[in-house]
Amino acid sequence: MSMTEQTDGASGQPEDVPSDLEDLAQGVADQVASFLIAVRELAHRGDSGTAVPLLLLEISQLLLAGARLGVMTDLVPREQYEPETGPDPDLDHIREELGGLLGAADEYVEVFDPYADPPDLVPSRISDDVTAIAGSLVHGLAHHRAGRVGEALWWWQFSYVSSWGSEASAVLRALQSVVAHDRLDEDRNTTIEMERVAIADQLEAGTT
Repeated sequence: MSMTEQTDGASGQPEDVPSDLEDLAQGVADQVASFLIAVRELAHRGDSGTAVPLLLLEISQLLLAGARLGVMTDLVPREQYEPETGPDPDLDHIREELGGLLGAADEYVEVFDPYADPPDLVPSRISDDVTAIAGSLVHGLAHHRAGRVGEALWWWQFSYVSSWGSEASAVLRALQSVVAHDRLDEDRNTTIEMERVAIADQLEAGTT
């Protein structure tokens, strides 16, 4: 049975979804599932040495899926009221494990609206934002797995524009900054040390 023939959980009627939207929904669902698995595994495994680069990769890939939703015209759900998806999963363990894993790098400051005058600086936590993103994504995934493709797309698009798109973008900038500081500060310290060694060698050569 194709996805366009699946029944809507609210009405019991076949959901008529164009093939291009069906393909988009499946692609987003696959990316969402991959992100959720990766984040859970990363938080549970507790490897602080790979946490930042792996999160950077996962957030970057997720934002590509979000951008595909963001550039589309507004999707309209079939039902006037959102069908029940059941209780959302408890994701607090992800927040706690990620927070402990990231340590001091967990907290950052984000410009909430770059067009505001003056810009509004907001203190944030990567662990909080990643958990909120996961919550928005898993909610849409529940609709998709129930065969409500249109509802899933509407939810993913709406929540991308209203919340998880900006949260993911902020997290991406924070993670990229951590990577940049780690790489560039190390290179800068190495350069300074090499310059000190060179000066010491020159002084030593001048005294002999």
